[in-house]
Amino acid sequence: MSIAIAIISAMLAGTGLVLQQHAAEQAPKSYFLRLRLIASLLRRRRWLAGISLLAVGQALSVWAVGHLDLSVSEPLMATSLIFALILAVPLSGQRLCRTELLGALILAAGVTILSVSRTASAQGMRFGSFAYWPAAAAIAVIAFGFAYAGWRREGQQRATLTAAASGLIFGISDALTRRSVQIIDTRHFSGLLTSWPAYSLVAASLIGMWLMQGSFNAAPLRASLPAITAAEPVAGIALGVLVFGDVIRVSPWMIALQITGLAALVIGVLMVARGSALGSFTPAQALRAHHPLAALASARPRGAEAAPQPLRLTSNAQDRPEALVGELVGGERAD
Repeated sequence: MSIAIAIISAMLAGTGLVLQQHAAEQAPKSYFLRLRLIASLLRRRRWLAGISLLAVGQALSVWAVGHLDLSVSEPLMATSLIFALILAVPLSGQRLCRTELLGALILAAGVTILSVSRTASAQGMRFGSFAYWPAAAAIAVIAFGFAYAGWRREGQQRATLTAAASGLIFGISDALTRRSVQIIDTRHFSGLLTSWPAYSLVAASLIGMWLMQGSFNAAPLRASLPAITAAEPVAGIALGVLVFGDVIRVSPWMIALQITGLAALVIGVLMVARGSALGSFTPAQALRAHHPLAALASARPRGAEAAPQPLRLTSNAQDRPEALVGELVGGERAD
């Protein structure tokens, strides 16, 4: 049951991520990591729909993370990339290529291998302790380094570095979620309100979300989603071993199986996310390419000695795709 809930959570999260990025990429790039970006997104219905789906997915993931080892739940959550691909294909107008399909299959195989390796019988080691919570602070410092490096760069590098920071913070959030569920199971909900993991979870979730929206704003989804999808399970699995004592299988064949599964997971993520379907699908670009009057707006009239003045778009049209349609339709000049 917990595995099924984790997969449903990944489906909702993948769909929500695509809708959020679809809206965030249209915001001005000067809004990167500024509160103006969030204020702008709050007025976009597609972003609100995406954040709602992500919230439902996160709520379901609380159950999965609380009742599964992080080394099991984290790979399952990575399948959100497959569901993101399914939605991104019609939005981008691109065809699903062989590389993306093969990457999705490799990703699914990696998830299966990691899940099987967790349930197989083999000698294991366990050395986790709540005394290792400072490891989360070390991961947060690394995330800050990625975010700072992203701030100093532009375009796809900015998106990838900021997304990596977001993924690491989300991995910390997953570990805090697991601890919060444990507190509820042992001391009921009232015990959660008097414990530090609950408030740390809220702070980590907000920071991770803020960084993720910044990465979505900086470049197309293929520049950010691979880093988020890869960094989150790495941080989550590390904290699962160090803090919660998740068992590490130590037989030679089991170690080889786990390395193979992890490698397949990373390769599959990169192959799917770097395909054309997760490229830029800004509505304004689609309108310029497909609207029948777009060519008329920029074409040179026959017999004219001088080139026509370029079509001027108001700032309102630049920010709103529907306003662009109005200007392309109503802005056609008569000669």
